[in-house]
Amino acid sequence: MRREWLVEPLAPEVERALDRLARADDVAAIAVLPDVHLSDEVCVGVAVATRRRLIPAALGGDLGCGMEALRLGGDADLLRDPQVRARVLDGLRRAVPARMQRGGTGPPVLPEPLRGRLAASPACTRRLERDAAREFATLGRGNHFLELQRDEEGALWLAVHSGSRALGPALGAFHRRSAPRDRAGFEGLDAESDAGRAFLADVALACDFAAASRAAMVDATCAVLSEQLGVAPEPASRIACVHNCVRRETLGGEEFWIHRKGAMPAAAGEAGVVPGSMGTLTFHVEGRGCADALHSSAHGAGRALPRGEARRRIAPRELLRQMRGVGFDEALARALVEEAPSAYKDVRAVMRAQRELVKVVRTLTPLLVHKGA
Repeated sequence: MRREWLVEPLAPEVERALDRLARADDVAAIAVLPDVHLSDEVCVGVAVATRRRLIPAALGGDLGCGMEALRLGGDADLLRDPQVRARVLDGLRRAVPARMQRGGTGPPVLPEPLRGRLAASPACTRRLERDAAREFATLGRGNHFLELQRDEEGALWLAVHSGSRALGPALGAFHRRSAPRDRAGFEGLDAESDAGRAFLADVALACDFAAASRAAMVDATCAVLSEQLGVAPEPASRIACVHNCVRRETLGGEEFWIHRKGAMPAAAGEAGVVPGSMGTLTFHVEGRGCADALHSSAHGAGRALPRGEARRRIAPRELLRQMRGVGFDEALARALVEEAPSAYKDVRAVMRAQRELVKVVRTLTPLLVHKGA
């Protein structure tokens, strides 16, 4: 069974990728979400249900990628002054680096809940203890971002989108190397085998790393904003969601493994965050629990242009025009053209296409964006 919630007709290459996925062993249902676009073997913007088989390609490389949002105890007008925005952005660049942390007097140390965790592969455990520790609480590049936003009532909000950095892809690659392929060419693991249990443990490790990393970036941002604006976070407002993961869920009285690649869980009442692109609206939502959509929704706007095409078609001057009124590091304009709003679908159209999947709780407008390049 395949159900679709679309902004526009599927491109032929997307249709072919979905047809191939439907032929994979043990695939019981596929939900195609309005942010769907081509990416490697399995499209971004897809949820897949299996009964027993785990399909690593259906999770994406950045295991645990997700979002965290938090209301800050202050008025968004505090960022109206361009000089204030510039000082805040400078503080964020120092407090939340985009790339690997360097310096210090000794080897990097992970926070206590992650310390001593072992991956299935000794090489991945070494990566966790070395590279992942240096990448902890760093933003990354691509579509990852940290953004200050204004809600309809003028309140100031923070949103962070990041993942497991190099750890997630390394864990996924390790398990795919040893997994047998099915008739459609996808690697798969029996969830009840030792290999399947090891894969699930490593997915949980990547998700825990990514969530702790986002929380640390939120704390670092709140410290900057306390110093610069005199505002404090409101912990009860926190929203957290994950985009690239697999979990056991019940649909229609039957249990399935629900794989999500660039898709957000949207069970009835489940809170989530659906961002647009750099410089466009973000929506806080509650899931409606649509079983046909595998209790899932779009995780964002979804790309309209592949990165290479965006670099060819969008000039830095055009990015600056599209970002007018939103603060960001304009020195990075040339490097960030592939993240321009016009490189993505219209997030408002995405939200209209998935009205039966989520309910909009809050609409937020961007004020200041921190991204890596």
